[in-house]
Amino acid sequence: MILIGSHVGMNAPDFFLGSAKEAVSYGANTLMLYTGAPQNTKRRALKDLNMDEGWTYLHEHGIQDIVIHAPYIINLANTVKPEIFELAVQFLTLELKRSTAMGSGILILHPGAHVGAGLKAGTRSIVKGLSEVLSACPEGFIALETMAGKGSEIGRTFEELAAIYDGVAENSRLRVCFDTCHVHDAGYDIVHDFDGVIGHFDRLIGKDQIAVFHINDSKNERGSHKDRHANIKEGFIGFDALHAIVHHADFASIPKILETPYRPDPKRPGQTLSPYKEEIAMLRSL
Repeated sequence: MILIGSHVGMNAPDFFLGSAKEAVSYGANTLMLYTGAPQNTKRRALKDLNMDEGWTYLHEHGIQDIVIHAPYIINLANTVKPEIFELAVQFLTLELKRSTAMGSGILILHPGAHVGAGLKAGTRSIVKGLSEVLSACPEGFIALETMAGKGSEIGRTFEELAAIYDGVAENSRLRVCFDTCHVHDAGYDIVHDFDGVIGHFDRLIGKDQIAVFHINDSKNERGSHKDRHANIKEGFIGFDALHAIVHHADFASIPKILETPYRPDPKRPGQTLSPYKEEIAMLRSL
């Protein structure tokens, strides 16, 4: 059975119980969430998040695993402003501890952006930051997300991710989140040659290192470096390619998480509707 779900919210008053109910309402058997708002460092105490109730609900519906995404404000690659790097290390350490306490073994992280200092300087900074975080946290894995390459993002190529792996002493606790939109926008041909792309990844890092897939179509042509997600069937990757990835035999047990855009609600002007129930059913179908 494939593991497929989506990003879900975690809002008052139900918090994690609400996340669990949202995932189940979509027909999901896995899910991804943030531990709080991705744009800031404000976090509620775990005791206030209805974790036990949420896990009971998930287990009642056959869901055993969750994935957590680190907030966007973490930038381990920033050498221009040391205070940004220090904040990133401190908060990522807390997020990794928080993720494992919430029952997730995987914390997804955007590697970072060098903000003009250059790839080598940014990569060294990421390696330093990850080494500090992993040394401070005895449990949990950090999954580096493949990036589209907009601006000064690091992680647009598999070689850039491999360089991070090579530098981190505790790289046995690193993994990769393979985002289909990002990889496509970075220039890899996952539409016509997914197995070839995976073969290249396998030689550099190892396909066993892929811990999560983000399943997103792309609003832009391959190699655009723009990172604009499209709904399933509505982008340049297309349904057939995404369906094949979701059902690929080598990754049957790996969680696939949708992050596609919400749609306008035709009955409520200015409001939106989740596409996830429909898209999960489409991708699950044989």
